[in-house]
Amino acid sequence: MSDLLFDKPVFAKANHHLVREIACVGDAIDFLEEWPEGDRDVIFDMTWKACCDAHNGFKPASAAQNAIEGFARKRGILEKPEHVLPILAGKTSNSGQISA
Repeated sequence: MSDLLFDKPVFAKANHHLVREIACVGDAIDFLEEWPEGDRDVIFDMTWKACCDAHNGFKPASAAQNAIEGFARKRGILEKPEHVLPILAGKTSNSGQISA
């Protein structure tokens, strides 16, 4: 299963208040299964195929990662990791100290 993990997670908005972390091929397939049927198009189909091919061992996990990242970018729902998890950017507002 570890060979289906992405090198780094993809973060995509699921709605106005929720950002999903897509860390492996299974997460990508789950995300796509929840995508509204009326909004599925050729880009969705290509992304779905890349993810299923990776799941079935025909493509590397990186192909699914690139596909889901491109899908999210094209849909305008891709989030940068540093916006989701500011600690990844190495910035803290007060070095972890509690303000008085």
